[in-house]
Amino acid sequence: MAMIEEPLYPIAVLIDELKNEDIQLRLNSIRRLSTIARALGDERTRKELIPFLSENNDDDDEVLLAMAEELGVFIPYVGGVEYANVLLPPLETLCTVEETCVRDKAVESLCRIGAQMREQDLVEYFIPLVKRLAAGEWFTARVSSCGLFHIAYSSAPETLKTELRTIYSQLCQDDMPMVRRSAATNLGKFAATVEPAHLKTDIMSIFEDLTQDDQDSVRLLAVEGCAALGKLLEPQDCVAHILPVIVSFSQDKSWRVRYMVANQLYELCEAVGPEPTRSDLVPAYVRLLRDNEAEVRIAAAGKVTKFCRILNPELSIQHILPCVKELSTDSSQHVRSALASVIMGMAPVLGKDATIEQLLPIFLSLLKDEFPDVRLNIISKLDQVNQVIGIDLLSQSLLPAIVELAEDRHWRVRLAIIEYIPLLASQLGVGFFDDKLGALCMQWLKDKVYSIRDAAANNVKRLAEEFGPEWAMQHIIPQVLDMTNNSHYLYRMTILHAISLLAPVMGPEITCSKLLPVVINASKDRVPNIKFNVAKVLQSLTPIVDQSVVEKTIRPCLVELSEDPDVDVRFFANQALQSSDQVMMST
Repeated sequence: MAMIEEPLYPIAVLIDELKNEDIQLRLNSIRRLSTIARALGDERTRKELIPFLSENNDDDDEVLLAMAEELGVFIPYVGGVEYANVLLPPLETLCTVEETCVRDKAVESLCRIGAQMREQDLVEYFIPLVKRLAAGEWFTARVSSCGLFHIAYSSAPETLKTELRTIYSQLCQDDMPMVRRSAATNLGKFAATVEPAHLKTDIMSIFEDLTQDDQDSVRLLAVEGCAALGKLLEPQDCVAHILPVIVSFSQDKSWRVRYMVANQLYELCEAVGPEPTRSDLVPAYVRLLRDNEAEVRIAAAGKVTKFCRILNPELSIQHILPCVKELSTDSSQHVRSALASVIMGMAPVLGKDATIEQLLPIFLSLLKDEFPDVRLNIISKLDQVNQVIGIDLLSQSLLPAIVELAEDRHWRVRLAIIEYIPLLASQLGVGFFDDKLGALCMQWLKDKVYSIRDAAANNVKRLAEEFGPEWAMQHIIPQVLDMTNNSHYLYRMTILHAISLLAPVMGPEITCSKLLPVVINASKDRVPNIKFNVAKVLQSLTPIVDQSVVEKTIRPCLVELSEDPDVDVRFFANQALQSSDQVMMST
């Protein structure tokens, strides 16, 4: 008997916790509803647990949110799809609460359950639920109902379909802006389930009402509807019904609506097709690029490359480029930053000549912008321009600016340049690199900011990989080794880090003859931080060099360090000794 009661005891505790005064206990219990349901069985879950949850809906929002989420995956615990309807009453109640996130989660769970329900159950239980919510006295119920129509509609008989379309139309004209907003948000999903014949009549008339709403928060949601409906309509209907709305919205008195158009413009262009875009949407886009609100210009500037891809190069040069020139000197740094993040992508679209004549001066002005984010966005996309204009022109026009940025006072700009150097090196070739950028790479190893020194050490390694050990032996190793006597211990530590990165690239011979003596010499340093970093570097060199070198040179040095007065030095030296033992045993 005790064996049977044992697993049920925790279940009894969970059920009690559902009624506990402590919110955390109630929350834990709700999150384990599936455990309770499994213990109770399908029938008791349907007859006891679900009615109990329906009655306990005046709880804290956090508990209600968890309940709404759990019920969405509860079909297996009530006996399968044929009993799914028992889950609707508690979720219907949750759709009427005041807290938005609880309602949204309840709607999401209802949609998940509705998608699995049998057709007759949808007609018998789900559609009446949608109608009840849509006729709810309190606006929260009506707001929630808008998100359920697309599930209810496809299974409804013809008479009910007509009624559902009428109800949705009424919701779009509701007195409460929140209800109209919800209707506008869900219009695309509902329209996707409506038959083409009714789409052109009923849905388009609903859509037109929303586009003329006096609340800008409703109109801006109708902008998203433009893109969704555009994909459902035939191209000619799209041009007739959607295009005029987009053009009108691009001149809307509310900047939020214009911002939404600027943000969605590429999707809207895809909906109406290339020809109407060229004839009607280019002027609208130019207006948005010159908008008096910075937020609208930011959104429009961020889409400039995508928009130019739809147009031919001539139209881009004629209409879009003049606006781009204006934006590159915009009073808002955020507009310039948004432009800088995409402008490089225009080079392949416009072609070589237009890039050299028109875009290069803009790139240069943005590279010299006073705000680091603008400069960063240009640097990170330089390879797109290189593909179009070639390395000679790039080096003549942009390289002086890059060299200037390599000494920028903002360390993040210097960091971006360092990370770009290996790519630049591979494009410029070894000769050009030695002339212009070699000295910079060494200079970064002595930067005041640790992140720069760390990136510079990695950069040196990547350059050695790119140009080969022989080149590195001539141009990198001597200069790196010169810095080992620097008076500042942080710079000496950077050199040790660079050596540990270079050793695998340079191979055992150069490591033993050139790099290892420097590391051994550093073990005599007076700064403990240097000494325990020596131990770490020696540990990394052990697998690279011959076993005889480990025995004769590395191990004696580590043994000496393992007897150092400093506890950290002893720790890392012993760690390195253990590692070298394992390497020797494995070989």
